[in-house]
Amino acid sequence: MWPGTPVIPTMSTGASDGVYTNAAGLPTYGIGGTSEERGDHRSHGKDERMGMDAFYKGVDFYYRYLKAVTTE
Repeated sequence: MWPGTPVIPTMSTGASDGVYTNAAGLPTYGIGGTSEERGDHRSHGKDERMGMDAFYKGVDFYYRYLKAVTTE
């Protein structure tokens, strides 16, 4: 969907259900399909938001991703 876009690994300190799979010895990874402008982090702020274009592209990304990993 975004040719040439670099993949940047990050670590999130937020809570996830991965605590259960990690405890069972299963390596657990997440994937993000939304974009934001560099330096424009608004999570948990007074104006927490994302652009409409980024939101709908994220919905499309997750749909394609889930379809790819759940179908034969």
